[in-house]
Amino acid sequence: MISQTLEKLPDFALFFSVSLALVGVYLLIYTLATSHNEFGLIRQNNVAAALSLGLSLTGFALPLSSAVVHSNTILDLTIWGIVAIFVQLVVYVLVRFVLPNLSARIASGELAAALFLGAASLAAGVINAAAMSF
Repeated sequence: MISQTLEKLPDFALFFSVSLALVGVYLLIYTLATSHNEFGLIRQNNVAAALSLGLSLTGFALPLSSAVVHSNTILDLTIWGIVAIFVQLVVYVLVRFVLPNLSARIASGELAAALFLGAASLAAGVINAAAMSF
């Protein structure tokens, strides 16, 4: 029984590694797409930046985990991971329409704007994950 489990270890390592790489790609693309420097603001102890980025990352990780569960190949996982990245970028753009000064508000530490962006990202991630559970 243990040997059967250990036989799956290479698949686990591959799917986990690709997932981590997709998280890295997501963070890179998302932080380049936003008008504020999340990591710089987080280094300055800006809670609003940490909150919005953290919830956005969670909103990405939920559908990514669904993709891991439902993918049979690394190509499937990668494609659905890219879809999840796209969804989160769309959410950011839509929230900027509602709050045109979003980045300035987050940079100045305003929690309301950060929480709204984070909640929208998380909600989209939950819906995206459910839609991926084909």
